Amino acid sequence: MEVLGIGVHGLRMLGTSVHGPVVLGCTAQGSGMVWGCWAWVQLQGYKPHGCRAWQCWVQGCWAQRCKVRGCRSAGVQGLGVPTRCPSPTTSTQATPEAVMEKDPNCYQDAAKTAVGDALGTEGTETQLDDFVSTHPDYNEEEEEQKYFRRKRLGVIKNVVAASLAGMLTYGVYLGLLQMQLILHYDETYREVKYSNIQLEDIDHKVLMGINVTPVAALLYTPVLIRFFGTKWAMFLAVGIYALFVSSNYWERYYTLVPSAVAIGVAIVPLWASMGNYITRMAQKYYEYVNYKEEHVQEQQRAPRGACHAYVIIFQTIFYTCFHLSFVCAQMPMVFFLNTYLYHLNHTLFGVKHCGTLSHGILPGFNKTVLQSLPRSMNLIIVESALMAAAFLAMLVVLVLCGSAYRPTEEIDLRSIGWGNIFQLPFKHMRDYRLRHLLPLFIYSGFEVLFVCTGFSLNYGVCALGLEKLAYLLMAYGFSGSACSMLALGMLRLRRQLLLLAGAFVHGALLVTLFCWAPEPRLLLQAPLLFTIVVLWGLGSALNKTGISILLGMLYEDKDRQDFIFTIYHWWQALAIFTVYLWSGLPMKAKLSIMLLTLAVAMGSYLWMERKLVQHVQYRLPRIPRPRHKMRGYRYLEEDDSDETGSDNEGGKDGKDDNDEHPAEATSEEELPKNDRDQLG
Repeated sequence: MEVLGIGVHGLRMLGTSVHGPVVLGCTAQGSGMVWGCWAWVQLQGYKPHGCRAWQCWVQGCWAQRCKVRGCRSAGVQGLGVPTRCPSPTTSTQATPEAVMEKDPNCYQDAAKTAVGDALGTEGTETQLDDFVSTHPDYNEEEEEQKYFRRKRLGVIKNVVAASLAGMLTYGVYLGLLQMQLILHYDETYREVKYSNIQLEDIDHKVLMGINVTPVAALLYTPVLIRFFGTKWAMFLAVGIYALFVSSNYWERYYTLVPSAVAIGVAIVPLWASMGNYITRMAQKYYEYVNYKEEHVQEQQRAPRGACHAYVIIFQTIFYTCFHLSFVCAQMPMVFFLNTYLYHLNHTLFGVKHCGTLSHGILPGFNKTVLQSLPRSMNLIIVESALMAAAFLAMLVVLVLCGSAYRPTEEIDLRSIGWGNIFQLPFKHMRDYRLRHLLPLFIYSGFEVLFVCTGFSLNYGVCALGLEKLAYLLMAYGFSGSACSMLALGMLRLRRQLLLLAGAFVHGALLVTLFCWAPEPRLLLQAPLLFTIVVLWGLGSALNKTGISILLGMLYEDKDRQDFIFTIYHWWQALAIFTVYLWSGLPMKAKLSIMLLTLAVAMGSYLWMERKLVQHVQYRLPRIPRPRHKMRGYRYLEEDDSDETGSDNEGGKDGKDDNDEHPAEATSEEELPKNDRDQLG
């Protein structure tokens, strides 16, 4: 088909304006030529070269939304008056002069045409290409690959930065608390420095504030994370830990106790946001690897199990760094406090029973453990180093950790209503998968505090002296960090093996500790004690890494992850509070409770896996659709953004929460498709 005329109105190109309806010649088959630029149009369903918009068409000599050749972003819109065009049967070999003689109305001014002929089509096209075309060496696909490679590296940077921040934060907290408790335990230190402020009573209230306050964390943690966002909740919690460090510069009731209560408030939000952040980074990494997939471009949910490999890898990185916090926590002991401690023959002089025969926390331990009192200036230097590490952790989170969600996703997460955010953690516990995992959460809290208090004091210190405490916990940290890498075996093995292996190791160690009572002040038992603590680190690494990976696999919906990790760390905090309460029990009672809890946890977990294999339906609470106020604009990159909160239509990305998350789904017909797939 030969187009012999095209109308263009208001065309402004290369600094030249064409005013009014202008009709210019065209002899090229399947395209229209406008002097001053080349407009390539689509005819009869064909897409012309250089024109990406399929709305480009010609009807009755009208050009609509035609892209200019070589310019991929700007369009030329012709709104000229219709003209009497030649018949489609006109010969395609006709020249512009012949066409002008047959139908002079299709052209407006022969003089303008002559000027256009003088410019030359080739020169005009060259000037236009030089002005609007891409660089000759530009490769769009290669640039796209580079862009998403940078995005993937950014995700890895986020994971490493969050892991290092968690390691520094927990290491500083444990190190300072351990050093201060040892100093405050010494009777001479209390009498000389704090004779009139009852420091022993203050320490008791500090421990109570740290351990009791998290009991209420389930009420506010999801609201806190949704209100501030995942990254800023992490930053706030790390800042509270730094506040706790700063309060120890001036040790008084009104500084230590409020900061301890603040630590208790921040414990669950910190680790819940950390777990949510690492899992979300795994999902983002999957999106950047598979950016060409249609469901990624449409911002829809990934297929079931697509992100599992990245969840395993990133959680492994996190817990590899996290267990090193036990190593960092011993730096004040190794480089500062050990030089002031008495030998074990003095500190353990009154100790008669160790291990399974002991009651409470190391009965008979000497009230004086410091052979000389550290100078105040030396204490200030150590606390300043810890404060610098805590401040560094804050900077790492602030500067190096990127956001976990897009700004529009953050808006959607908060827009479901604060009442719903408050209720959803309780509703999620109706899911039988979480109910079956609760004993495992509790045991996870038991074992980490037991190794830091019960085992390290009643077994390690009782046999080797207080000066060996730091080396026992460092061995535990190094073992846990190295053995966390074993979680990568889940990339090839079944996920049950990781948790079962950790439970088997801990079960064997608990039976051994139940039957063994070390001799006080006998250094020959050191190899056996270090072997036990290394194996305990192995079990802890498999347990903690396995639980976080399992939660990331079972709950892939990004709208639920903060609730799930809040429930996990809340039950863990309750278990730690229980260990704090049972500190006066006989060691055999403690070991029996832990062994029973471990057996129940493994039985409950295997029962859950069996239900999943049998496709037993579980209840998922409905997450309401985001409610947006129609005020201004919400999205810059999306069209029809005001319609995403309507009652009849879902958002652009196809995520209608009423379809994805039905209210307390109890039958297979009510479950969303992706959640029904989870049962398999």
